[in-house]
Amino acid sequence: MIDALHQSLAAAQAYAASALAAFRAGVMQDGQPDPARIDAEQHMGHGYAWVETSVHALQALAGWAKRLSDGGRLGTGEQLLIQIATGETLAQLAGGLPMGQNEFVRPADFGLDGAALRAAPLAGGNSAANRKALIDHLRAGGSIDDRLDDELLDTIRDQYRRFTDDRIVPHAHKWHLANALIPDEVIADMAALGTFGICIPESHGGLGLGKLVMCIVTEELSRGWIGTGSLGTRSEIAGELIVLGGTQAQKDYWLPRIASGEVLPTAVFTEPDTGSDMASLATRGVRTGDGWEIHGAKNWITHAARTDLMTLMARTLPDAKGYAGLSMLLVPKPRGTEEDPFPAHGMTGSEIEVLGYRGMREYALQFDGMTAPADALLGGEEGQGFKQLMRTFEGARIQTAARAVGVARRAFELGYQYAMDRKQFGKPIIDFPRVSDKLAMMLADSVLARELTYFAAREKDLGKRCDIEAGMAKLHAARVAWANADAALQIHGGNGYALEYEISRVLCDARILNIFEGAAEIQAQVIARGRLQDRN
Repeated sequence: MIDALHQSLAAAQAYAASALAAFRAGVMQDGQPDPARIDAEQHMGHGYAWVETSVHALQALAGWAKRLSDGGRLGTGEQLLIQIATGETLAQLAGGLPMGQNEFVRPADFGLDGAALRAAPLAGGNSAANRKALIDHLRAGGSIDDRLDDELLDTIRDQYRRFTDDRIVPHAHKWHLANALIPDEVIADMAALGTFGICIPESHGGLGLGKLVMCIVTEELSRGWIGTGSLGTRSEIAGELIVLGGTQAQKDYWLPRIASGEVLPTAVFTEPDTGSDMASLATRGVRTGDGWEIHGAKNWITHAARTDLMTLMARTLPDAKGYAGLSMLLVPKPRGTEEDPFPAHGMTGSEIEVLGYRGMREYALQFDGMTAPADALLGGEEGQGFKQLMRTFEGARIQTAARAVGVARRAFELGYQYAMDRKQFGKPIIDFPRVSDKLAMMLADSVLARELTYFAAREKDLGKRCDIEAGMAKLHAARVAWANADAALQIHGGNGYALEYEISRVLCDARILNIFEGAAEIQAQVIARGRLQDRN
């Protein structure tokens, strides 16, 4: 099994290398990437990014398989899943890899064919017999190993899995339907577990753990509800901004409060007309005699009302063009209530009603002279805001991938349980191959996404630059979350479209994952341009 997997991986890697060579040939001029050509060849570039992402997912799967094999835990279920996941990945690379619902990349787009992929040892691994056997394995009480060969990591997963099953899963759909905020007592319990200080150093009140732990925690919480899984994102971003760029005084004051959950932060970056074009941000931070005044508008700000600190990007150097004029401000604010969500002078906001991703609420904010203290400037230096933020993108995108893995897993759980319980024509619908096939692919895709996400987290924990790996994890896992949610709703049939069924919420929650923290197209662009530079 392991040898066949590695031979199949080698075929996929060779194909990706050929695709990269074709992409380079189309967009390089005088040894350098030509921006105009890159834009003109966007389908090829983004297609290559998807190819490379799929191959990296297969590579991560091979790493998982080796760890299981070395530990004597490569059982029947795991072997079936590996065959299915590898066979399907090879088939998509050779025949048509989906970049979207109606966009595919094929070997012909690079002037290639898929013959070597079709001849790989596990090319036929996604067979009807294997899919049926995998679901039969689960129905007989089997499982798929998710242990991490580390007692601390496995203990953390077990702890958060129990918390999610006890405190979140039974209530999440009710909270979603009511558009309720995550209850304060749940936040307090999450804080007591250390959720908001996972990556903050112990010297400043955190746990001092790494991104892999963050992924495990986020995945389990998001399996219960994406809102609880996402609550820690703001603390993660704020904590990393301050750890990497803050003054000693800023670290000493803010980090212990964030780690304990006493201070809930919110990220205030996006503006109504900018999206991913952060160089065009217009909100101004103006120096005054005793601090700063903020003027402008922000949009899609998550958890803006019930928070105590804004990490806010503003233009403080009006004569500097683009990114050079941007600074990061740490702006304290009073926590809002249902009756008065924005009590701060000079700040108003209105809720943006959304399909899913509830529990914190989204807001459009307006600033008309809101004040911030003199020491609000992160690191005490102007013009560094974009650079400071960029240093957090890797962690944020890895965490978003972990959220997607949790959502994908919940979609599988709901689809599987409904297929076991629902009877039609005298038998449970899981007996019908089109239903069990969906479930087998959902499970295989979930493990691929999980292992790619863990790979990116491990790279980050080793101190390596991993913007491409983080982008791949986010790109792949977001697609899996949406595909799983869609398949699970299809298994539910008409009931899945009813608000009373949890899968209706999971579908809405899954859809946002392909958009925030950099849309899929942005991730593909980052991957393609990064690989042009031959960085490994």
